[in-house]
Amino acid sequence: MKLLHTSDWHLGQTLHEHERVYEHQCFLDWLLQQLLAEKPDVLLIAGDVFDSVNPPVSAQRQLYAFVADAVRAQPHLQIIIIAGNHDSSARIELPAPLMQAFGVRVIGRVSRSIDGALDTERLRIGIRDAAGAVIGEVLALPFLRAADVSQNDDSYSAGIARTHADLIAAAVAGRVPGTPLIAISHAHMQGGSLSPDSERKIIIGNAEAIPASAFPAEIAYVALGHLHLAQRVGAQERMRYCGSPIPLSFSERDYPHQVLVAEFAGEALRQVRGLPIPRAVSMQRIRGDLSAVLAELAQLQAPALPRERQPWIEVRVQLAQPLVDLAQQIDAALAAKSVRLLGPIAEYANAPNDSAPALVNLDQIDPALLFARAWERKWGSAPSDSVMLDFAQLMTEAEESE
Repeated sequence: MKLLHTSDWHLGQTLHEHERVYEHQCFLDWLLQQLLAEKPDVLLIAGDVFDSVNPPVSAQRQLYAFVADAVRAQPHLQIIIIAGNHDSSARIELPAPLMQAFGVRVIGRVSRSIDGALDTERLRIGIRDAAGAVIGEVLALPFLRAADVSQNDDSYSAGIARTHADLIAAAVAGRVPGTPLIAISHAHMQGGSLSPDSERKIIIGNAEAIPASAFPAEIAYVALGHLHLAQRVGAQERMRYCGSPIPLSFSERDYPHQVLVAEFAGEALRQVRGLPIPRAVSMQRIRGDLSAVLAELAQLQAPALPRERQPWIEVRVQLAQPLVDLAQQIDAALAAKSVRLLGPIAEYANAPNDSAPALVNLDQIDPALLFARAWERKWGSAPSDSVMLDFAQLMTEAEESE
């Protein structure tokens, strides 16, 4: 059995209000070619398919066009998509009945009975070969919000652990002998490396982070989404973040963007290898005092290109004091050059260094975090788990009403 693991597409994302449709389309075109070359049995998309709960029409069109092209090119390919924290769990499941007819499973949320028991059958997806024989099973775990865990658990983190344990126990008990169990999960694993300015802290104190022990040895491979840097968890080859396919901020410009191919022999993982993703649009940071920056901009080679293909240039100028015409000087230096400017950003000698947390836009902060901060300011203590559960339920109802 062979699978291809990808995640965190963030279709519809903008960078400083610039659309990135072209970059995403280049990735999707490349991914389609990899599917044709590798011929995997299943494609896993581990959450954050979209950048927001209300993605633009262009982003939705990109996803559905890609799915149609992939299924048309490989009729026996199975595709499994789960929701991430950026996705609306309800919205992403809307086309699920139609997509399932073409071998595409979309899991936006978990389901429970009135007594809180997890519907494990819905989350267990058999992988079949061209002859229809079961060759593996995927356990689908979308991003778990507080409203998704059982009210019977003492805390949000305990509910996440129980959800994993219940699903894995059911899969182990009902597995087809000789076939691998694979988990796909959009989760923050303990010890994972975060991007400093493009990944949301969902709960204060990272209460949603789960330990590697949540996935016991019976799980041959864990296809993770959520963290944008490709990385192993606990140095385990079987537990991997594949990372985002394009840099979602300047802090990610040097990441080794890739998708992962995992191959199995019977129940065991045989090998994992990365397929490097070509960079469609370059990113460059220019930094120094004003004279050095202007000199480097003068030497910058930027041939005429369509807007969507122009390089991203971030300009950081080190100053002793504010300079009123800084933006005008930078704009003049780039007047004849085919680039997209981010900045200029002024840096002062007495300002915090780069290790300080970066400021983020309001729409980069999860509503649960904003609510928790507001609660703590008003009442002097962090909200309890029951309060956060109630807030999460309100958020879920708001998403469903959109």
